Amino acid sequence: MGRALSLGVFLAAIWLLLSGHYTPLILSFGAASVVLVVWIARRMDVVDHEGHPVKMVWAAPLYWLWLGWQIVMSNIAVARAILAPRLDIDPRMIEVDAPQADDVGRVTYANAITLTPGTVSVRMLDDGRILVHALTAAAADDLTSGEMARRTTRMTG
Repeated sequence: MGRALSLGVFLAAIWLLLSGHYTPLILSFGAASVVLVVWIARRMDVVDHEGHPVKMVWAAPLYWLWLGWQIVMSNIAVARAILAPRLDIDPRMIEVDAPQADDVGRVTYANAITLTPGTVSVRMLDDGRILVHALTAAAADDLTSGEMARRTTRMTG
């Protein structure tokens, strides 16, 4: 019940921020749509720890800021590697540990790798590792240092 209530509050907040209309009729339509969506989600049994991970609410904004900074810095590094007079790329396939405790954490980590320019998650391996294509040696070294894995693990719990 707590996850359904949390989902309802989240959906209502998003609806209010995106609609911009606060007349009684429009607010009642918004409330009805939120109640309907939460009812359907509960009936489909998708309001669970994977579909609505409440534990990440407070840690996620700091993680997103850090990941955004990593994306910007990786964009600059890839642009330098490509635009350099001597093409400074050294593509390679590496395997990195995915130490997260659950599937949500591992998928979040794999998505963070793919969002960062110069690296792409290719496959989740059965032994708790991720096969990654890295464009440069520096990108591979950044992943093998484990900083992204630690921050993702800290955010996902």
